[in-house]
Amino acid sequence: MRSIVRGVLLAGLFSPLTLVGVAGAQTTTTHVITATGTVALKVTAGMPVVRLTVSQPVTVATLPSLVTTPHVPTRWVAVGPREIEALALQSGTSVAPYRISVPSRWTCQATCAVTSARVVSTAATLNPTWTAQLLAELGYLPVNFSSSAGPFAVEQVPGAFHFRFPDLPTLNSQWSVGTTTTILTGALMRFQDAHGLPTTGVPDAATWPALLSAVKHHQISSTSYNYVLVSQTQPESLTLYQNGVPTMHAIVNTGISLSPTQIGTYPVYLRYVSQTMRGTNPDGTKYVDPGIPWVSYFYGGDALHGFIRASYGYPQSLGCVEMPFATAGQLWPHTPIGTLVTVLP
Repeated sequence: MRSIVRGVLLAGLFSPLTLVGVAGAQTTTTHVITATGTVALKVTAGMPVVRLTVSQPVTVATLPSLVTTPHVPTRWVAVGPREIEALALQSGTSVAPYRISVPSRWTCQATCAVTSARVVSTAATLNPTWTAQLLAELGYLPVNFSSSAGPFAVEQVPGAFHFRFPDLPTLNSQWSVGTTTTILTGALMRFQDAHGLPTTGVPDAATWPALLSAVKHHQISSTSYNYVLVSQTQPESLTLYQNGVPTMHAIVNTGISLSPTQIGTYPVYLRYVSQTMRGTNPDGTKYVDPGIPWVSYFYGGDALHGFIRASYGYPQSLGCVEMPFATAGQLWPHTPIGTLVTVLP
Protein backbone atom coordinates (compact mmCIF):
# COMPACT_ATOMS: atom_id res chain seq x y z
CA MET A 1 0.00 0.00 0.00
CA ARG A 2 1.97 3.02 -1.25
CA SER A 3 -0.50 5.80 -0.58
CA ILE A 4 -0.14 5.94 3.18
CA VAL A 5 0.39 8.56 5.83
CA ARG A 6 2.59 7.94 8.79
CA GLY A 7 0.69 6.35 11.62
CA VAL A 8 3.43 4.31 13.32
CA LEU A 9 2.38 2.85 16.63
CA LEU A 10 4.47 1.91 19.64
CA ALA A 11 4.63 -1.86 20.07
CA GLY A 12 5.40 -3.78 23.23
CA LEU A 13 6.45 -7.39 23.60
CA PHE A 14 3.90 -10.18 23.73
CA SER A 15 3.19 -10.94 27.36
CA PRO A 16 0.63 -13.59 28.36
CA LEU A 17 -1.13 -12.84 31.62
CA THR A 18 -2.69 -15.41 33.94
CA LEU A 19 -5.88 -14.37 35.70
CA VAL A 20 -6.74 -16.30 38.85
CA GLY A 21 -10.44 -16.69 39.54
CA VAL A 22 -12.24 -17.41 42.80
CA ALA A 23 -11.12 -20.36 44.91
CA GLY A 24 -11.64 -23.62 43.10
CA ALA A 25 -12.26 -21.91 39.71
CA GLN A 26 -10.19 -22.80 36.70
CA THR A 27 -7.59 -20.17 35.72
CA THR A 28 -7.97 -18.31 32.43
CA THR A 29 -5.09 -17.20 30.23
CA THR A 30 -5.31 -13.74 28.72
CA HIS A 31 -3.12 -12.86 25.76
CA VAL A 32 -1.89 -9.37 25.05
CA ILE A 33 -1.31 -8.69 21.35
CA THR A 34 0.48 -5.54 20.25
CA ALA A 35 0.66 -3.96 16.80
CA THR A 36 2.38 -1.41 14.61
CA GLY A 37 0.88 -0.12 11.38
CA THR A 38 -0.01 2.44 8.76
CA VAL A 39 -3.17 4.31 7.78
CA ALA A 40 -4.38 4.97 4.22
CA LEU A 41 -4.58 8.51 2.85
CA LYS A 42 -8.28 8.08 2.11
CA VAL A 43 -11.16 5.68 2.71
CA THR A 44 -11.90 3.68 -0.46
CA ALA A 45 -14.20 0.67 -0.79
CA GLY A 46 -12.26 -2.61 -1.04
CA MET A 47 -8.99 -1.02 0.02
CA PRO A 48 -7.25 -1.20 3.41
CA VAL A 49 -7.99 1.61 5.84
CA VAL A 50 -5.37 0.25 8.25
CA ARG A 51 -2.59 -2.30 7.80
CA LEU A 52 -1.06 -3.74 10.97
CA THR A 53 1.79 -6.07 11.92
CA VAL A 54 0.89 -7.94 15.12
CA SER A 55 3.11 -9.50 17.76
CA GLN A 56 1.61 -12.97 17.23
CA PRO A 57 -0.93 -14.59 14.91
CA VAL A 58 -4.49 -13.58 15.70
CA THR A 59 -7.90 -14.86 14.59
CA VAL A 60 -9.44 -11.83 12.87
CA ALA A 61 -12.97 -12.96 13.77
CA THR A 62 -12.15 -12.25 17.41
CA LEU A 63 -11.18 -8.61 16.79
CA PRO A 64 -13.61 -5.74 17.43
CA SER A 65 -14.51 -3.51 14.50
CA LEU A 66 -12.21 -0.64 13.60
CA VAL A 67 -13.51 2.64 15.02
CA THR A 68 -13.69 5.56 12.58
CA THR A 69 -15.24 9.03 12.77
CA PRO A 70 -17.35 9.47 10.69
CA HIS A 71 -18.28 5.77 10.81
CA VAL A 72 -17.41 3.57 7.85
CA PRO A 73 -17.95 -0.22 7.95
CA THR A 74 -14.77 -2.31 7.72
CA ARG A 75 -13.77 -5.99 7.85
CA TRP A 76 -10.55 -7.42 9.27
CA VAL A 77 -8.66 -9.83 6.96
CA ALA A 78 -5.40 -11.73 7.46
CA VAL A 79 -2.87 -11.09 4.69
CA GLY A 80 0.13 -12.85 6.24
CA PRO A 81 1.20 -14.81 9.32
CA ARG A 82 1.34 -11.61 11.36
CA GLU A 83 -0.19 -9.04 9.00
CA ILE A 84 -3.83 -7.97 9.10
CA GLU A 85 -5.81 -5.29 7.32
CA ALA A 86 -9.12 -3.53 7.93
CA LEU A 87 -10.81 -3.32 4.51
CA ALA A 88 -13.34 -0.54 3.88
CA LEU A 89 -16.73 -1.93 2.81
CA GLN A 90 -17.73 1.42 1.30
CA SER A 91 -15.95 4.56 0.14
CA GLY A 92 -15.75 7.54 2.41
CA THR A 93 -16.39 11.17 1.58
CA SER A 94 -13.43 13.08 0.19
CA VAL A 95 -14.66 16.29 1.78
CA ALA A 96 -13.73 15.77 5.41
CA PRO A 97 -10.88 13.86 7.04
CA TYR A 98 -11.53 10.60 8.88
CA ARG A 99 -10.27 10.01 12.40
CA ILE A 100 -9.12 6.40 12.67
CA SER A 101 -8.66 4.83 16.11
CA VAL A 102 -5.80 2.47 15.25
CA PRO A 103 -5.32 -0.32 17.84
CA SER A 104 -1.84 -0.72 19.31
CA ARG A 105 -2.84 -3.37 21.87
CA TRP A 106 -5.60 -5.91 22.30
CA THR A 107 -6.31 -8.05 25.36
CA CYS A 108 -7.70 -11.37 24.13
CA GLN A 109 -9.49 -14.31 25.69
CA ALA A 110 -12.35 -15.81 23.66
CA THR A 111 -12.57 -12.39 21.96
CA CYS A 112 -10.30 -9.38 21.91
CA ALA A 113 -10.81 -5.91 23.33
CA VAL A 114 -8.79 -2.79 22.44
CA THR A 115 -6.80 -1.60 25.45
CA SER A 116 -4.61 0.97 23.68
CA ALA A 117 -5.01 2.90 20.45
CA ARG A 118 -3.77 5.98 18.66
CA VAL A 119 -6.02 8.30 16.68
CA VAL A 120 -4.72 9.17 13.19
CA SER A 121 -6.44 11.51 10.74
CA THR A 122 -6.61 10.77 7.03
CA ALA A 123 -5.99 13.41 4.41
CA ALA A 124 -8.96 15.42 3.15
CA THR A 125 -9.76 16.84 -0.26
CA LEU A 126 -12.24 19.63 0.28
CA ASN A 127 -15.03 19.96 -2.25
CA PRO A 128 -16.35 23.54 -1.98
CA THR A 129 -18.98 23.04 -4.71
CA TRP A 130 -20.63 20.14 -2.87
CA THR A 131 -20.37 22.02 0.43
CA ALA A 132 -21.98 25.08 -1.16
CA GLN A 133 -24.78 22.91 -2.60
CA LEU A 134 -25.66 21.56 0.84
CA LEU A 135 -25.49 24.94 2.58
CA ALA A 136 -27.58 26.55 -0.15
CA GLU A 137 -30.22 23.82 0.19
CA LEU A 138 -30.41 24.62 3.90
CA GLY A 139 -30.63 28.40 3.44
CA TYR A 140 -27.25 29.35 4.91
CA LEU A 141 -26.00 31.06 1.72
CA PRO A 142 -27.14 34.15 -0.22
CA VAL A 143 -27.70 31.80 -3.19
CA ASN A 144 -30.18 29.06 -4.00
CA PHE A 145 -29.28 25.74 -5.63
CA SER A 146 -31.53 24.03 -8.14
CA SER A 147 -31.15 20.66 -9.84
CA SER A 148 -33.18 17.89 -11.41
CA ALA A 149 -32.60 15.86 -8.23
CA GLY A 150 -34.93 18.09 -6.22
CA PRO A 151 -34.50 20.57 -3.38
CA PHE A 152 -32.73 18.34 -0.84
CA ALA A 153 -30.10 16.33 -2.71
CA VAL A 154 -27.56 14.84 -0.29
CA GLU A 155 -25.21 13.52 -2.96
CA GLN A 156 -23.36 16.02 -5.13
CA VAL A 157 -25.45 16.56 -8.25
CA PRO A 158 -25.23 18.83 -11.32
CA GLY A 159 -27.16 22.04 -10.84
CA ALA A 160 -27.06 25.82 -10.79
CA PHE A 161 -26.68 28.52 -8.14
CA HIS A 162 -28.87 31.63 -8.27
CA PHE A 163 -28.57 34.82 -6.24
CA ARG A 164 -31.30 35.19 -3.64
CA PHE A 165 -30.67 38.91 -3.15
CA PRO A 166 -29.83 40.58 -6.48
CA ASP A 167 -29.79 44.05 -4.87
CA LEU A 168 -26.64 43.30 -2.84
CA PRO A 169 -23.80 43.76 -5.36
CA THR A 170 -21.15 44.18 -2.62
CA LEU A 171 -21.96 40.65 -1.48
CA ASN A 172 -22.82 38.95 -4.76
CA SER A 173 -19.61 40.10 -6.42
CA GLN A 174 -17.66 37.94 -3.96
CA TRP A 175 -19.49 34.71 -4.80
CA SER A 176 -17.58 32.11 -6.80
CA VAL A 177 -18.52 28.47 -7.44
CA GLY A 178 -15.81 25.90 -6.77
CA THR A 179 -13.69 28.01 -4.43
CA THR A 180 -13.68 28.50 -0.68
CA THR A 181 -14.80 32.12 -0.47
CA THR A 182 -15.45 34.20 2.64
CA ILE A 183 -19.16 33.76 1.90
CA LEU A 184 -18.81 29.97 2.12
CA THR A 185 -16.66 30.16 5.26
CA GLY A 186 -19.20 32.42 6.97
CA ALA A 187 -22.06 30.11 6.03
CA LEU A 188 -20.23 27.10 7.47
CA MET A 189 -19.54 28.99 10.70
CA ARG A 190 -23.21 29.95 10.90
CA PHE A 191 -24.25 26.31 10.36
CA GLN A 192 -21.75 25.07 12.96
CA ASP A 193 -22.92 27.62 15.51
CA ALA A 194 -26.56 26.71 14.92
CA HIS A 195 -25.76 23.00 15.45
CA GLY A 196 -23.55 23.41 18.53
CA LEU A 197 -20.30 22.59 16.72
CA PRO A 198 -16.90 24.33 16.95
CA THR A 199 -17.08 27.29 14.55
CA THR A 200 -14.02 26.41 12.48
CA GLY A 201 -15.47 27.49 9.14
CA VAL A 202 -14.28 24.26 7.50
CA PRO A 203 -16.23 21.02 6.83
CA ASP A 204 -14.30 19.00 9.39
CA ALA A 205 -14.98 15.47 10.60
CA ALA A 206 -17.69 16.67 13.00
CA THR A 207 -19.34 19.13 10.61
CA TRP A 208 -19.65 17.01 7.47
CA PRO A 209 -21.95 14.27 8.84
CA ALA A 210 -24.04 16.95 10.59
CA LEU A 211 -24.38 18.80 7.29
CA LEU A 212 -25.44 15.66 5.42
CA SER A 213 -27.91 14.79 8.16
CA ALA A 214 -29.41 18.29 8.14
CA VAL A 215 -30.06 18.08 4.39
CA LYS A 216 -31.45 14.55 4.69
CA HIS A 217 -33.90 15.69 7.40
CA HIS A 218 -34.70 19.05 5.74
CA GLN A 219 -33.39 21.07 8.69
CA ILE A 220 -33.52 24.47 6.99
CA SER A 221 -31.98 27.46 8.77
CA SER A 222 -34.52 28.93 11.17
CA THR A 223 -33.11 32.47 10.90
CA SER A 224 -32.84 35.06 8.14
CA TYR A 225 -29.67 35.55 6.12
CA ASN A 226 -28.12 38.64 7.71
CA TYR A 227 -25.43 40.90 6.27
CA VAL A 228 -23.81 44.08 7.61
CA LEU A 229 -22.45 46.77 5.31
CA VAL A 230 -20.26 49.55 6.77
CA SER A 231 -19.47 52.61 4.66
CA GLN A 232 -16.62 54.95 5.60
CA THR A 233 -17.95 57.68 3.33
CA GLN A 234 -18.83 60.47 5.75
CA PRO A 235 -21.11 60.51 7.53
CA GLU A 236 -19.96 56.95 8.20
CA SER A 237 -22.84 54.50 8.37
CA LEU A 238 -23.89 50.91 8.94
CA THR A 239 -26.75 49.06 7.24
CA LEU A 240 -28.16 45.71 8.33
CA TYR A 241 -29.76 43.55 5.62
CA GLN A 242 -32.04 40.66 6.51
CA ASN A 243 -32.82 38.39 3.56
CA GLY A 244 -31.67 41.20 1.28
CA VAL A 245 -33.92 43.86 2.81
CA PRO A 246 -32.38 46.83 4.70
CA THR A 247 -33.93 46.70 8.18
CA MET A 248 -31.60 49.01 10.11
CA HIS A 249 -29.47 52.03 9.28
CA ALA A 250 -27.20 53.83 11.74
CA ILE A 251 -24.49 56.49 11.83
CA VAL A 252 -21.25 55.00 13.21
CA ASN A 253 -17.56 55.69 13.79
CA THR A 254 -14.68 53.70 12.31
CA GLY A 255 -10.91 53.72 12.88
CA ILE A 256 -8.64 56.74 12.73
CA SER A 257 -5.81 56.85 10.16
CA LEU A 258 -3.23 55.57 12.68
CA SER A 259 -5.47 52.58 13.52
CA PRO A 260 -7.90 52.08 10.62
CA THR A 261 -10.78 49.62 10.37
CA GLN A 262 -9.85 46.72 8.10
CA ILE A 263 -11.42 47.06 4.65
CA GLY A 264 -12.97 43.89 3.19
CA THR A 265 -15.53 41.22 4.08
CA TYR A 266 -15.17 39.05 7.18
CA PRO A 267 -17.37 36.71 9.25
CA VAL A 268 -18.24 37.47 12.86
CA TYR A 269 -16.18 35.00 14.91
CA LEU A 270 -16.57 36.05 18.56
CA ARG A 271 -19.29 37.84 20.55
CA TYR A 272 -19.85 39.30 24.00
CA VAL A 273 -22.85 40.89 25.65
CA SER A 274 -20.38 43.04 27.59
CA GLN A 275 -16.60 43.16 27.73
CA THR A 276 -13.68 45.08 29.20
CA MET A 277 -11.56 46.19 26.26
CA ARG A 278 -7.82 46.66 26.73
CA GLY A 279 -5.15 47.78 24.32
CA THR A 280 -2.55 50.32 23.32
CA ASN A 281 -3.19 53.79 21.95
CA PRO A 282 -1.20 55.08 18.95
CA ASP A 283 0.96 57.14 21.36
CA GLY A 284 1.94 54.00 23.30
CA THR A 285 -0.26 54.55 26.32
CA LYS A 286 -2.55 51.78 27.53
CA TYR A 287 -6.32 51.93 27.72
CA VAL A 288 -8.83 49.90 29.73
CA ASP A 289 -12.52 50.41 28.87
CA PRO A 290 -14.88 48.34 31.07
CA GLY A 291 -18.49 47.60 30.24
CA ILE A 292 -18.33 47.84 26.44
CA PRO A 293 -21.69 46.36 25.35
CA TRP A 294 -22.95 44.28 22.42
CA VAL A 295 -19.60 43.24 20.93
CA SER A 296 -19.25 41.26 17.67
CA TYR A 297 -15.66 40.73 16.49
CA PHE A 298 -15.20 40.28 12.75
CA TYR A 299 -11.48 40.91 12.07
CA GLY A 300 -8.72 40.64 14.67
CA GLY A 301 -9.54 43.31 17.25
CA ASP A 302 -12.07 45.06 15.00
CA ALA A 303 -15.61 44.67 16.30
CA LEU A 304 -19.09 46.10 16.07
CA HIS A 305 -20.00 47.48 19.50
CA GLY A 306 -21.53 50.25 21.54
CA PHE A 307 -19.42 53.20 22.66
CA ILE A 308 -20.38 56.57 24.07
CA ARG A 309 -19.18 59.52 21.97
CA ALA A 310 -20.27 63.13 21.74
CA SER A 311 -20.97 62.57 18.05
CA TYR A 312 -20.88 59.88 15.35
CA GLY A 313 -20.25 59.72 11.63
CA TYR A 314 -16.49 60.10 11.25
CA PRO A 315 -13.27 58.22 12.24
CA GLN A 316 -12.75 58.18 16.03
CA SER A 317 -12.06 54.56 17.06
CA LEU A 318 -8.95 52.39 17.06
CA GLY A 319 -10.40 50.09 14.38
CA CYS A 320 -13.78 49.15 15.77
CA VAL A 321 -17.16 50.18 14.40
CA GLU A 322 -18.68 52.21 17.21
CA MET A 323 -22.31 53.20 17.68
CA PRO A 324 -24.59 54.36 20.50
CA PHE A 325 -25.45 51.75 23.13
CA ALA A 326 -29.09 51.50 22.06
CA THR A 327 -28.13 51.07 18.41
CA ALA A 328 -25.60 48.36 19.26
CA GLY A 329 -28.19 46.57 21.35
CA GLN A 330 -30.61 46.62 18.44
CA LEU A 331 -27.98 45.25 16.04
CA TRP A 332 -26.37 42.57 18.23
CA PRO A 333 -29.10 39.88 18.05
CA HIS A 334 -28.76 39.94 14.25
CA THR A 335 -25.00 39.36 14.09
CA PRO A 336 -24.55 35.74 15.20
CA ILE A 337 -21.33 33.83 14.51
CA GLY A 338 -20.73 33.62 10.76
CA THR A 339 -22.57 36.84 9.87
CA LEU A 340 -20.62 38.65 7.15
CA VAL A 341 -19.48 42.23 7.69
CA THR A 342 -18.27 44.26 4.70
CA VAL A 343 -16.29 47.45 5.35
CA LEU A 344 -16.05 49.79 2.37
CA PRO A 345 -13.53 52.64 2.03
